[in-house]
Amino acid sequence: MSNDKFIITPREDKTVTMSIRIEKILQEQLDELARKSNRSRNEIINMVLEYALKNAKFIDSANG
Repeated sequence: MSNDKFIITPREDKTVTMSIRIEKILQEQLDELARKSNRSRNEIINMVLEYALKNAKFIDSANG
C-alpha cells in the first residue's frame, strides 16, 4: 500500500455571485449567443463585461 498523502489545499475563490435584472430581450440574445458558441450564459456575460470595462471611457460632463 502506498504512503502517498492525498493533499487538499484551500480553494482560492476569485468569483462572487451577483443578482441583476436585465431586459428580457437581452437575456434572449445572451442565450442565443451562448447556444451558438457552445458557452454558458455566465461565460458570455463575463466576456461582455470584461470587454466593456476595458473599452469604457468616462467623460466628466462637469468639465465639458
